[in-house]
This record gives sequence, C-alpha cells and structure tokens, in this order.
Amino acid sequence: QLSEDVERVSENPTDEREGEMEVHEDASSVILPDGEVGTTTPSLRFSKTCLKNVFSVILLFMYLLLMAVAVFLVYQTISDFREKLKHPVMSVTYKEVALYDAPGIAFYPGKARLLSCKHHYYDHIPPLINPGQPGHIECTTQRINYTDPFTNQTMKYALVVQGPRDVKKKELVFLQFHLNETDQDFSAIDYLLFSSFQEFVNSPEKEKFMKDCESSYSSWKFSGGFRTWVKMSLVKTKEEDGSETVEFKQETSVVNYIDQRTKPRSDQLFFVVFEWKDPFIQTVQDIITANPWNMIALLCGIFLALFKAADFAKLSVKWMIKIRKRHLKRSRQVMNHIS
Repeated sequence: QLSEDVERVSENPTDEREGEMEVHEDASSVILPDGEVGTTTPSLRFSKTCLKNVFSVILLFMYLLLMAVAVFLVYQTISDFREKLKHPVMSVTYKEVALYDAPGIAFYPGKARLLSCKHHYYDHIPPLINPGQPGHIECTTQRINYTDPFTNQTMKYALVVQGPRDVKKKELVFLQFHLNETDQDFSAIDYLLFSSFQEFVNSPEKEKFMKDCESSYSSWKFSGGFRTWVKMSLVKTKEEDGSETVEFKQETSVVNYIDQRTKPRSDQLFFVVFEWKDPFIQTVQDIITANPWNMIALLCGIFLALFKAADFAKLSVKWMIKIRKRHLKRSRQVMNHIS
C-alpha cells in the first residue's frame, strides 16, 4: 500500500495532497469516539454528486436536441434556397411619366379610306361637321407595303399613324375612315400598336420593321358604324438575359354612331379614338427572393451553434468522467482508512 501511495504521489503530488487532506477530513467525520462508523457525511456528499451528474446528463440531452434542431434548420434553409432559385417571383413596378414616346398605330384599312385625323386635348372632341366627307389630316402618317410575315406571299398595305404623347394634357388622336362598299357581312379595320413611331421612321428597313412588329405584337379590330375608344397602357417586361420587351394593354369601349346624314347611305363610317389610360409605365420582371448572403449568415450562425454545442457536450462528458473518478477515489481512500 505504501508503494502504491508513493507511485501516486510521484505521478500527481497535488492531487495526492488534496486526497490526504480529504482523507483526514473524512476520517474525522466518519470515525466517531465510541468506535462506530458514521455514514451521514458520505451519503450527503453522494447525493450532491448524484444531482450534479443528473443535471449534467439533462444538459447534455438538451444540447443534443439543439444540435438536431440546428441540423434540421440547415437542411430546411438549403431546400428553401434551391426552391426559390427555381421559382422566381414576379415584381411589378410603376414609373410615372409626363410624356410618352409616341407609339405607332398601324392600320390595315383594305378598301377603306382615311378621311380625317386630328389631335385633341383634355378629352374634348368637337362634333363632326361633314361626316363621311374628306377633312383635315393633321397627324403624321406614312404608308408602307410589305409581304405578310406568316405566308411570305401576300402583300399587305399599312397606314402608320403617330399616336398621342402628352398624357398630362390628355392628348388623344381621333381618326375617321370611310368604306364605300364591302363584300363581307361585317366590316372592320385591323390595327396594331408598337412602342415607338420615331423608331419606325428612323429604321433603314421599314418593311422588315413592320414584319417584326406584326410577328411580335397582337392585332385588334374596330367596327364600322361605331365610335370606338381605345385607352392604352404600356407594359415593359425585363427578361432573364437582360433584354426588354414592350407590349400594350388596352381597354376598349364602343358607342353607337347615329348617322344623321339626310340621304340613306350604303357606305360605312369608322371612328376610333386613341388615348393613354394613365401616366404610369408598368415594368414587370422576375426576381429571386432568395438572398445568398442571408443564407450564408444563417448557416454560419447555425454551424457556430453546432460547434459550441459539440464543445459543451465534450466538456460535460469529461467533467462527468472526472467527477466519477474522483468519487471512486474518495470511496477507496475512505475504505482503506477504515480497514
């Protein structure tokens, strides 16, 4: 026993001195004057050690639970980020302008003839003086012939008119067409809108420009015997490759025209008004709501919590092992002293 004590002292003299002091204290508390062995103090010390061990186990399980939650959050964050990358969100913004770039209005009148065209302001259209008779053409117009982009055989005739610009003054364009005879049950004139009349004027290949417009934009109709109001709104769409496409949305209202000419006529009159609906240009683009920097910051925080939890768990296990060894050592020392 002395040789074993010497070896323990040589390996850890500090712990041995502490152990000797604890042995003396234990001996003084365990051995009573009447020769009986007391058990009050060791049981109290054992209960405290047991409570510490139970508390440590509870903390260990709590941190293991937190680690499991952190791992789940990492998985969920990465899954949400990948899902948002696959499904971008459509963003719509509105920009207010005082003047629009004058749009181009391409009419396909066929056998119909343009009688008059004029710009009006503040939504005031004076009554027609001589309906059905040629009047003033105060609009900027150009006529062009080109082949049909879908058949490449049929020649098409288009009358291109400059549209309204000043949205603050409620500028509008009022046009009157006349068709003397028709071989159809329903008489109508086709038209399409494109974003810039000036771009059409400056284009070196106007035929190709019109073919591209007809391929890209939708066409509409307005009927004879009615006055048709067309309120336009401009929509710009930004594509993923950075390009921008422009299209028009329109609201159309039709009012019956009461022909007050003295003699009954078999010809048809067409009246159409073009104006801007509002001064807002609508811009549509797809945006990805997933921010990679936010995800990186969240993942860093989660991994930091994981490392802290693992470090605490490791220290808790070491502390429990140390407490257990110390308890066994004290028990052996007390039993050796009693022996």
